[in-house]
Amino acid sequence: MSLPANDAAAARAPSFDIDIELRRGDFRRSFAIRSEQRVIAVVGDSGAGKTSLLHAIAGLLRPSRGHIEIAGRRLFDSAARIDLPAHRRRIGYVFQDARLFPHLDVRGNLLYGLRGEAARETRFQLDAIVELLGIGPLLARGTAGLSGGEMQRVALGRALLSQPRIVLLDEPLSMLDMNRRDELLPYLQRVRDETGLPMIYVSHYPEEVRRIAEEVHSVG
Repeated sequence: MSLPANDAAAARAPSFDIDIELRRGDFRRSFAIRSEQRVIAVVGDSGAGKTSLLHAIAGLLRPSRGHIEIAGRRLFDSAARIDLPAHRRRIGYVFQDARLFPHLDVRGNLLYGLRGEAARETRFQLDAIVELLGIGPLLARGTAGLSGGEMQRVALGRALLSQPRIVLLDEPLSMLDMNRRDELLPYLQRVRDETGLPMIYVSHYPEEVRRIAEEVHSVG
């Protein structure tokens, strides 16, 4: 199965051009990442600011200065006074914990991604995402009985159904044991290969990084 290409803007070689400073209380970090690769990994010690960097990209944390441009889209530029709100950045964000809605079954969690502007687009459709992630047998199940790997697959599906232009993955395997990690990695590779989306992958595990990313950037 091959999913549709992202859009005309993504037909060019995707790139990351990030040069920002973050300040929050006593926390202060500068980040500079430039890459022509489509899928990059960000690594660093605990407390280095990896999650804060992703939050800034997603529009959840405002940099004190600098710019963020991904795949030709300027998301933030303090000098040019550009600061797209989070809902307009079109970012699919997968957290360490799946953050599924317990009152919805798997289908309901997936369809939650198809709200607002996402409901008017057809790049990533429910049936294709269900097949890509192998979650067809889970659709009618509640979230309470899912394994950690199943929950992360559903969270990834929900993120893709939001019709993103960028995918951020913040240590999506960190809460899984080794067997579950090995089970989920092939699905992450399929998403990488078949969606064509720019991706930033944060991880502490070198093996994950080697199997997912085309280029690695250290922070901290």
